[in-house]
Amino acid sequence: MTVLLRLVAWLLAAAVTFLTLGPADVRPHPVLGQYGDHALAFFLVGIFFGLAYPQRRWTVSALAVALIGLLEIMQLWVPGRHARLEDFVVDALSACVGFALSAAANWMMAQFGEDPDAVTRQRP
Repeated sequence: MTVLLRLVAWLLAAAVTFLTLGPADVRPHPVLGQYGDHALAFFLVGIFFGLAYPQRRWTVSALAVALIGLLEIMQLWVPGRHARLEDFVVDALSACVGFALSAAANWMMAQFGEDPDAVTRQRP
């Protein structure tokens, strides 16, 4: 299960990177509005990375926020794209909410007597 979660997390990160920096003609039209689409994409990134790397959640979340900032800055060199502070804030907060939700899920599983790392533990 860990391998699948990590694969999905990295595929989501790659998709977000491509859509952020890729050509304008491959970008989808906003469905939930600009901020809604951003929030959903980075929320999913946060959830999947939080579930995929539960023992390193703080480190991965800090790296995610730093890389989200880097993605925003890299847009300065992409024609037709704009680096905006409000986009960074929405993206970073959404990812952090996703990480927090994955932590809450692990905590709830521990409270109910379930092994919180059973989803991500490798079998021998």
